[in-house]
Amino acid sequence: MGETGSEDSLGSRIASLVHAHFDALPPRSKPTIRPDGTREWIPMSGIVLVRGENSPSESLTCICIATGAKCLAASQIPNCKGLVLHDWHAEVLVMRAFNYWLLSECRGLLVTDFPSAEEGEHSSRFIRFRQQDRKHASRSTGSTSIQSPDPIPPHPEPPFELQPDVKVYMYCTCAPCGDASMELCMAAQDDPTPWATPDIDANAHLSSDINDPESKPEPTLLDGRAHFSRLGVVRRKPSRADAVATKSKSCSDKLALRQVSSLLSCGSSLLVAATQNVYLEGIVLPDEEISREGCDRAFGDGGRMGPLKGRVWGELNHVDSKKDGQDSGSSKESEELEQNRASQYGYHPFRVLSIPNTQLHSLWPFSKNPSVDNLSASGQDGPQNQGQDEKSPRKPKPGNISVLWIAAPSTPDAAGTPSDNGAKTVPKLRGSKTGLYETIINGVKQGTKASAPIPRGASGLSRAKLWGLQREIVRMLLKHSRGESGDGFGEDGVPKEHVAEGDRADDGNPDAVLRQVIEASSYQDLKKDAAVSIQSAMIRQRAIQDAKTVLMPWIPNDRDEAWGLEVLSDTESKKRKR
Repeated sequence: MGETGSEDSLGSRIASLVHAHFDALPPRSKPTIRPDGTREWIPMSGIVLVRGENSPSESLTCICIATGAKCLAASQIPNCKGLVLHDWHAEVLVMRAFNYWLLSECRGLLVTDFPSAEEGEHSSRFIRFRQQDRKHASRSTGSTSIQSPDPIPPHPEPPFELQPDVKVYMYCTCAPCGDASMELCMAAQDDPTPWATPDIDANAHLSSDINDPESKPEPTLLDGRAHFSRLGVVRRKPSRADAVATKSKSCSDKLALRQVSSLLSCGSSLLVAATQNVYLEGIVLPDEEISREGCDRAFGDGGRMGPLKGRVWGELNHVDSKKDGQDSGSSKESEELEQNRASQYGYHPFRVLSIPNTQLHSLWPFSKNPSVDNLSASGQDGPQNQGQDEKSPRKPKPGNISVLWIAAPSTPDAAGTPSDNGAKTVPKLRGSKTGLYETIINGVKQGTKASAPIPRGASGLSRAKLWGLQREIVRMLLKHSRGESGDGFGEDGVPKEHVAEGDRADDGNPDAVLRQVIEASSYQDLKKDAAVSIQSAMIRQRAIQDAKTVLMPWIPNDRDEAWGLEVLSDTESKKRKR
């Protein structure tokens, strides 16, 4: 599973690109030295798209970066109302950021001239309309068309997909918390003895029968730093021994699940097909942050994911449900078949690539234990640190501020993005236009309170904002199917209410089911309706359920579903304007 890299390897080039983007951010986005001399540290992650890997035309594009190391206590979840992030560890933020970018790219493709958006100067370098659909019938009005296998399919397939030459990589400055880093966590402690915690049933994490959910014992979620002898199990985010408990699963566990569910979120999967390249191709980590044994156990088919090896969920179009290695024709035909499988999910273990420790030390002064040379180069050995007892330096603390940057859509003239996207502060980063720039504290934008969430304080990655963007794209698809055009954001960045009456009433429209789902009255209904009404969502749900039978114990971090998109209406702000 692991691949060792040099400073000119793909992994090193990915890491350098992500660091270059972070370095270009304003100082307010970065960790600092506190008045008492305490140095802040923070994990950083980024996602890079590689086109034409191992070819003369290979290109790398950083689409998002994020820092973060915190999450909400379980007791705070019911107050979120879709406006507060539950988990803003760097790895989780960039996975959500990937979905935001992907949705924005879909939207950008629709904003541009629709007929030429499929091919030519207005097309996206990264996504396209489904090639499979264009080979079949057309659902069209006038000169505008969206292709579909049937004029009125009972369960519409996602209309978009990644370009077939795109691969997705994640870079992280430190190992994902949880099972993949347990050996590292043990080795780093002065006293390797686990924290004292209440005894739990030794079999609480096991399922006695993968096909019989009723046979599972009552699960207990392990603390991130407890029970070091228990490996291969799902853990909650690590925290201080005296901290309020969370139900946020560790980054190792969330990444392991994404090997089955893909990087697509529930909402994004309704619009973008689960082709093989929408799964994570690889994770890039520094050498010192890799435990090969831990990574193989957490992610590999020789570890806890082993029972899922070869599993495939979905309409296979004459392809066996087991990847048995049989020849299916020419390589070109195989590539087309793999790319065009409709909503097919499977277990796709990612590669683990490494970069030399010297590269990390030269690029990242904000780790827990940076090199002295790195601190000097970054200016963190200044007057505030002088005078400290060198024999007993202050213990570094995790930074409270998280930063998020996402690239704007690649399509030309993709106007109409929300006005509060932070682009006025950071118009461009390393030549890429800004699609979203935020600083986040306690799961909301800096300057607002998580205890009293309001729409203008919600991150663009919040459940409510992402749902609003998904709904807008569905409405734009309906408009384009009628030959209309135009974006749909108001000045406040909230999607306009512009669904035609015909769209609401005409159940014969091919997008009727998708429209009805996305217009759900609550977030809970959105997920429930999708899982019973849309074929691709049903397949995805079945794959996730099966994955959770080996990722045990998977305890839901729920109680933030009973709200609708009315939460995006800032009534208090409107009252003040009057």
